[in-house]
Amino acid sequence: MLKVEETQPVEFSSALLAKFDEVVKRYPEGKQKSALLPLLHLVQAEFGWTSVPAMDKVAEYLKIQPIEVYEVASFYTMYFLQPKGKYVLEVCRTGPCCLVGAEKIMDHIEKKLGVKEGEVTKDGLFSWRGVECLAACGFGPVLQIGPEYTFYENLTEQSVDQLIDDLKNKDLRQ
Repeated sequence: MLKVEETQPVEFSSALLAKFDEVVKRYPEGKQKSALLPLLHLVQAEFGWTSVPAMDKVAEYLKIQPIEVYEVASFYTMYFLQPKGKYVLEVCRTGPCCLVGAEKIMDHIEKKLGVKEGEVTKDGLFSWRGVECLAACGFGPVLQIGPEYTFYENLTEQSVDQLIDDLKNKDLRQ
């Protein structure tokens, strides 16, 4: 899961390190590891994803072993371990959604965007992935779109096409 192509060295800015310091101060002395999740959020906000070199730097900052960072970052789906698109389409892939067409929707997204799960479109706008339950079993198939995490229910191929087109148009206007 941590197989990542990019291995460029990472340097944290003084502004980011100041944010780290602020977060770590919230925890008792000797319990700096408790700041790990918020620090990973800060790294991801700064770099767009949590690369292995960035996780190594977080471990160094917190004076913990890199594996302690990897196991946390790889457990939580909110951390991206490879580059992602500006918009991440996350489709619920659990049983109830699959029964009403989630796999068909994922196949359609793959064809529409021209990228496999976890890949990024050439324009950098989109990536997609299947995720565990999005807690809308009665309204499947469902997806959420980050970074705003807007939520869409009762998907069809046509509604997915419209969502993607709307996001492309939104990006053109910005």
